[in-house]
Amino acid sequence: MSGDEVRVEVRDDGVRVIAVDRPEVKNALTRACARRLTEAFREVGDDPATRVVLLTGRGGSFTSGADLRAAMTDPGDPHENVELFHDLTRAVYECPRPVVALVDGPAVGFGCSLALACDLRVATDRAYFQLKFVRIGLVPDGGGTFWLPRLVGLGRTAELIMLGDPVGAEQALAWGLVNRVAPPDEAEEVALELCARLAKGPPKTLRLLRRVMYDNAEGDLYTALDRERDAQVQCLTSPDLIEGVTALFQKREPNFQDDG
Repeated sequence: MSGDEVRVEVRDDGVRVIAVDRPEVKNALTRACARRLTEAFREVGDDPATRVVLLTGRGGSFTSGADLRAAMTDPGDPHENVELFHDLTRAVYECPRPVVALVDGPAVGFGCSLALACDLRVATDRAYFQLKFVRIGLVPDGGGTFWLPRLVGLGRTAELIMLGDPVGAEQALAWGLVNRVAPPDEAEEVALELCARLAKGPPKTLRLLRRVMYDNAEGDLYTALDRERDAQVQCLTSPDLIEGVTALFQKREPNFQDDG
């Protein structure tokens, strides 16, 4: 069943679309869905043709988080359940490609944390983000308490997780939670255009800068400089550097290929 509820499309332009397709429950995630999503992200590393990942939900929702009805029917072990969903967060974080979230409708609970774990977010103007764990006596999971302070600061983070109120698309844009907002009938095109730009970028460089950026979200300047140095040395010995400089002087689009 999870194969029908998580759809993967590999496009000719290097974009891999991973979509949750359970619109009847606002794309709530069962354990099987979470496992399949994790597998889909792990598979990215085995496909050199994939240059960027677009994560989305079908039917007017991103995802409303964990499927609580399914969890009540078959609760399972709490520790194993949390770890299963956290494996998905780790898979997004460890993905060797840039990840763009296309958020339509609700991104709630774990679904909000999942959107925040992506590198860039495009939202429709009817999208909203909500970490309402506190309203049912839970704390946020999926990395929500990790990403939010880095995106909006501690004050707004405290408001969002202690009150559990929703944040609409325009407010999310003003706060820096999302990068683009578009009408529902235009948002996918906006997201795909963003993905196409990333897909044309140097894959090795994007992989390295993604790691440096996140690793340096914490720590001191000297460690950050060391990480940047190590990544830059790898880029300086890459044929993509020659291609990029040559294309610049020839006034053409570069054709980046190095994925080593």
